[in-house]
Amino acid sequence: MPPSGSEASGQPPGAVRPGGTPERDDALIRAVARAVEVTGAHAGSVFLVSPDRRSLVLSAVSGTPPSLLGGWRRIPVSSAIPVAVAYRSGRTVHLSGAEETMRRFPQLAMALPYAFGSASVQVGAGDSAFGSMAVVWAAGPDTQGLSKAQRRRLRATADRLGAALAELRARGELGESDAETGPVAVPTRPAPAVRVGLFDWDLDSGALVADDELCAIFGIAPAAFDGRAATLAARIDDAVLPGLRSAARTAVEEGHVLAHALRIRDGDGHRTVELWGRVPDAPDPRARAHLVGAVLDAGAGMAAVEAIERLEDGFFALAPDGRVTYANHGLERLLRIRHDDLLGRRPWEVLPWLADPAYEDRYRATMISQQPVSFLARRPPDQWLVFSLHPGSRGMTGWAARVTGPLPADAAPGAAVAEEAAVGTPSPPAPRLGTLYRVLQLGSALTEAATAHEVCDVVAEQLLPAFGGQRMALYLLSEHRWQLLSQRGYPTGLLDRFEGSPLRAGVPVSDVLLAGAPLFIESRQEFARAYPGVRPSASCAWAFLPLISSSRPVGACVLGFDEAHRFPDGERDLLTALGGVIGHALRRARLYDDEFAVAHGLQDALLPHRLPTLPDVRVAGRYLPATRGMDIGGDWYDVIPTRDGVALIVGDVEGHNVAAAAVMGQLRSAVRAFAAAGQQPGEVISRTNRLLLDLNPGPLASCCYLRLDAGSGAARLVLAGHCPPLLRRPGGDTEALDLPCGPLLGVAETAAYPECALHVAPGSIVALYTDGLVEQRGSDITSGIDRLRTTLAHARADSLEELADRLLRDARRAPHRTDDIALLLSRYAPAPGR
Repeated sequence: MPPSGSEASGQPPGAVRPGGTPERDDALIRAVARAVEVTGAHAGSVFLVSPDRRSLVLSAVSGTPPSLLGGWRRIPVSSAIPVAVAYRSGRTVHLSGAEETMRRFPQLAMALPYAFGSASVQVGAGDSAFGSMAVVWAAGPDTQGLSKAQRRRLRATADRLGAALAELRARGELGESDAETGPVAVPTRPAPAVRVGLFDWDLDSGALVADDELCAIFGIAPAAFDGRAATLAARIDDAVLPGLRSAARTAVEEGHVLAHALRIRDGDGHRTVELWGRVPDAPDPRARAHLVGAVLDAGAGMAAVEAIERLEDGFFALAPDGRVTYANHGLERLLRIRHDDLLGRRPWEVLPWLADPAYEDRYRATMISQQPVSFLARRPPDQWLVFSLHPGSRGMTGWAARVTGPLPADAAPGAAVAEEAAVGTPSPPAPRLGTLYRVLQLGSALTEAATAHEVCDVVAEQLLPAFGGQRMALYLLSEHRWQLLSQRGYPTGLLDRFEGSPLRAGVPVSDVLLAGAPLFIESRQEFARAYPGVRPSASCAWAFLPLISSSRPVGACVLGFDEAHRFPDGERDLLTALGGVIGHALRRARLYDDEFAVAHGLQDALLPHRLPTLPDVRVAGRYLPATRGMDIGGDWYDVIPTRDGVALIVGDVEGHNVAAAAVMGQLRSAVRAFAAAGQQPGEVISRTNRLLLDLNPGPLASCCYLRLDAGSGAARLVLAGHCPPLLRRPGGDTEALDLPCGPLLGVAETAAYPECALHVAPGSIVALYTDGLVEQRGSDITSGIDRLRTTLAHARADSLEELADRLLRDARRAPHRTDDIALLLSRYAPAPGR
């Protein structure tokens, strides 16, 4: 279901305003937890559409924290990312593993180059689309992904969430989705490692009130407990029982807290628990003979911790976001860092020699792919350590140890960083992986942008949602003057005053290009201090980025924000890197545009600009270029008057470049010359074939040639590896003519091209076309020809020009046409009495 338009409330259906309500958060948490459960995935997320409907905002997560996803809090709705595609199309996007992800979504594979599978579905209700839901699972070489049943359950979960959000919106309780406040996290269930039992012990009477958990710790069924302390004491090791009684009496008499370790009989062995108690505060003196407290049973956990603490090797635990939650003393000694300085921090943030992005990438790979990873790192000055990471649902466990054996030459990707730290030379902070992958993702999208216009679209779609900006302007520098190439978010005409202005100092957009460094202004007050004589735009914060390629100034990019905006160091680094990527893409696109102008001019000169007016035949022709590549190709059509009627031809030279257009021009000229000389249709095509072989250009060609006698309606047709023509009779009956077909032009010099006779009744329409009109991805050409035949049969035929536009309507709407199209319609309409 596609995203819908505005509603009477003025708020777009599905749009979510910033600041989520508790009811919405509860619905998101339940949905994400359910999605992970029904699919067996290890991570899930929900993205909700922003109020301006340009972005999908990360609103709820489970398993994998947002920081591991490269910091993508916003995803452009128009981007080629699975969650965005699922939101726009309403279809499930299922990627079984890394290979399919790379093949279908190279931008996602570039941003997250790990072995994982994913499924994305739309979250909607009725005509409203609220966003998308995605789950991620570990994908090995033979992983098939989710079963059909799992996908169905995932879609059902998303539909239930959509219904819940629709109900909240109807009550005005949906609230907002704000990327700045961050997504809600689904809480993980704590491991049942510690049991706690409560008690109230009367030391004078020996009565003891115990809860069910305390009975279970002592191995007694709650229903069988008789309320006597002696019954529990029978389960305690005889050697420690006298000490417990003495400590309890002393705690009551002196009023201090009782802390005592107990050994409880457990089958043939013993286990240790801890007892904590205190005297209750009560006015009744008799209550002072009581102890209230708890018994803690840590199982084997405490013994395991004590054992790990005695080891020389380092052991640690990391939360899902990479922060250290536990580190033994052996790790402190290995890393040479205090325990308090490490806990709650990410290792690569507090240890300079682990700051190389390659180490953080190891952690991300482990969490996203759920596969163990080992790697080597060098601790300054020359001590090598081996690290091993093992993932789990609540984070991961790690192990570290010294390396004593020989090392491979490429052991440590961060060796250069470690070397600088060893000699005391300060090194620049390594870029975060989110920065690197954002650059890679934008670079991947820009590789598909051929023209300057497409580059501008990609930049606007990627930068504005990613950084929360509301305005963007792209300027080109042409002969030391500024030319506005594209703008988003500015009122019409607001930037006209800058058009054609010279490159001069004292203006922000010029200063950044002259200095070759970006400029970040976080408030209007800061702008007024920096440029007191310049009137700012409606924005309240700006990022001015120079666009430079191969040391040559190309232009500048300006991002504007409605409110004051702080640019932290990571964001400044990221925008600076993206400015370089955009500069290279824009310079390449300008060269492409120049080449395209030349090629398009050549093709325009070769195609007929005006078709002849004939007394008994009406004609209409159309040419539609491809939307990818150079937008030119070798398709052509022509109408050639002859002594006894007219010759009609449609042809297609393989390729989409200047060479194809040049061959097309040569073939068109040859056909016109042979037809004007009175040659029969078969001879015209045979001679054209031999001419193509003599020219030896390389590409092959196909064509359909028809000669019509205007006086009698008799026609002769020749096909050379081409689609069959369509004939619509006066009553509307339409068929694809089943005719013998010769080979492609340029294959063999002795090829034969048979002629076929046809009678065209007055009022009939003949359609000649190239395969670009009937070929579609995922279906065979026969089905495409039948669809065209059906459209021609049922369309209005009052005007041949309108009919041609109707036949091309669907093709014009296709955003990615990989082939050009030629169409030639003719109606036999002899004058009355002929």
